[in-house]
This record gives sequence, structure tokens and C-alpha cells, in this order.
Amino acid sequence: MDSERYNGYSVWGHAILQQEDILQRERYAASGTITQTGKLVETSGVLGYFDTDEQAQQAGLDWARAWVDGHG
Repeated sequence: MDSERYNGYSVWGHAILQQEDILQRERYAASGTITQTGKLVETSGVLGYFDTDEQAQQAGLDWARAWVDGHG
């Protein structure tokens, strides 16, 4: 999980390991969360699947920043 402050909000990017079978390669589902003063403002569903946790976290942060830009 990666987070940052952005225009008065805390934005979070999440990477959720998706591996149904031990023989499958690891994939990460991305999601994003936005909070303000410790309260949940918005959360995404699954934004997509990525090969690395860093890519998934970045996708979540990108979504959260875009949400703030559109609603802030």
C-alpha cells in the first residue's frame, strides 16, 4: 500500500495479490482509496490487474488523484 497527501486529501493505492493456483504467475489487482481528516471519502473497485505490486499501487494512486481533481 502506498499513500500520499494530495490537495487536502490522503490518497492510497492498493495492490491485492491475485493468485488462484500456485502454478499461475502472480498478478496484482489495483484499487484506490481517498480519506480526509481520517474519514473515508471514496473507494474504487478493482481498477485492473498488473504484473507488479508497484504498478497496481500506482494505478490506485492515479485513480485517487483523478477523483480528487474531479471532485475537489
